[in-house]
Amino acid sequence: MTSEQHGLKAHDDLATAPRRGAFQTADVKSGFLVFLIALPLCLGIALASGFPPVAGVLTAIVGGVLVSLLGSAPLTIKGPAAGLIVIALGAVQELGGGDLAVGYRRALAVGVVAAVVQIAFALCRVATVGIAMSPSVVHGMLAAIGIIIISKQAHVALGVKPESKETLGLIAEIPHSVASANPRVLLLGVLGLLIMFGMPLIRARWARAVPAPLVVLAVTVPVALWFHVGVPHDYRFMTTTYHLGPEFLVRLPGTLLDAVAFPDFSVILSGTSLKYVVMFALIGTIESTLTVLAVDSMDPERRSSDLNRDLLALGGGNLVSALIGGLPMISEIVRSRANIDAGAVSRGSNFFHGVFLLLFVALAPGLLQTIPLAVLAAMLVYTGTRLASPREFAHAREVGLDQLALFLTTMFVTLATDLLMGVAAGLALKIVLHLVRGVPPVAFLRPRAVAVRSGSVLNVRVPAAAVFTALLPLRRTVNGATKDDTGDGGVTEVVVDVTDATLVDHTFLSGLATMSREWRATLTLRGLDGLVPVSAHPQATRRRRRA
Repeated sequence: MTSEQHGLKAHDDLATAPRRGAFQTADVKSGFLVFLIALPLCLGIALASGFPPVAGVLTAIVGGVLVSLLGSAPLTIKGPAAGLIVIALGAVQELGGGDLAVGYRRALAVGVVAAVVQIAFALCRVATVGIAMSPSVVHGMLAAIGIIIISKQAHVALGVKPESKETLGLIAEIPHSVASANPRVLLLGVLGLLIMFGMPLIRARWARAVPAPLVVLAVTVPVALWFHVGVPHDYRFMTTTYHLGPEFLVRLPGTLLDAVAFPDFSVILSGTSLKYVVMFALIGTIESTLTVLAVDSMDPERRSSDLNRDLLALGGGNLVSALIGGLPMISEIVRSRANIDAGAVSRGSNFFHGVFLLLFVALAPGLLQTIPLAVLAAMLVYTGTRLASPREFAHAREVGLDQLALFLTTMFVTLATDLLMGVAAGLALKIVLHLVRGVPPVAFLRPRAVAVRSGSVLNVRVPAAAVFTALLPLRRTVNGATKDDTGDGGVTEVVVDVTDATLVDHTFLSGLATMSREWRATLTLRGLDGLVPVSAHPQATRRRRRA
């Protein structure tokens, strides 16, 4: 491959917005659909995070109503996400020292400080740092999160309390939990799993229009009522007696105001608190930024979001959420994709999804307390299997053995330690691999992108090595040369020349393809024919031929 062409146009949000009437109708419809998907997931994510279940709904309400008004990205849905479960639960457990109520309020304080850090990131205009993150490191981190979610929630879906607290121990206990499962709780969990896995396989139009989580609730809640799960009682199955009661259902406070909780800042300067501040701020910012870029690529109007403005809105939402007892939020990819598929045209859809959640919790809280915990756990197990899908491992291998090594290193170190150490290990291995392949240290310490404009063509040369650290200088250079262009006489083509580069890595190629969607110009990549790819994948790392 000698060049890679990209012709994606960026359009102004206001210039392309439809008439206000159509705008509202489409966004109300899509907001209602996302609300149906978000409701059970918000409850489940909060429970899995060690927070009260209603905290997840509070977060989504703030993420929908407030963050939309603050100017978030057009089509992204803000709310609690599975990717932050591990951090939130770790903060609650470590900061509480065994007391989950104390840990919850101290975790809220961590959320407040992390939100302030995100706001500072946005004001310093560093939201785009996420672009330079290695996709393999990010996917390895998410795979580890998926495994951790499965290890914890599988036992809830079986109606069993495990003895172990560590991930590997929880995984080892799953066969024992299966053998000693509460049969009626197990049936509810299995029904949830069958529907979550089965719905995507149905090709009928109705199956695509109806959210799988909604079908799960429609089937399992009546079964739970039939089993009288809300009434404490024992029952016999075969030769064993089992117990059912309201502890197997979602529990909520009397009113939404009763759900409000305030942060405890008593240990905010401790090393543990500061560790989780860094994890919430960095991982949340990176995940959210990458989601916004992914959603922009799915936008039918090809609009480019202002990443720093979106992060500022997100930080403001996280600040309010943590102050009133909510989880940290990010831009959530699954709900955002459903939002686009439902025909959303602006951030109004995120706003209405928050409004519908507020109305439902305020007017019908009793309905939420008929939802079995095993069903929410089944939904999270499904989410975990998606994050740690074998396809993720196969994709990393397809891109190259180097990317598989980054993926596995990040995943295993995360499982053995925590997210911060896992990501750090993945990035450290990436730098070591580049140094072994001949990348000069100056490429990491002083990355450059030299631009020369010739008429409507902007030629950008990346010397030394086109690696992940060169992405941000490249983005600044191109955006600086094209931001004032309005059409005639402007830059219509950006030529990125890597002829002099020792190595072009996967992160650079992937990030370049992502950034090109922001530009009002086509992209041509020159000089790849002089490099040897490590695999047949179009975005595989490429090395200079040895003499």
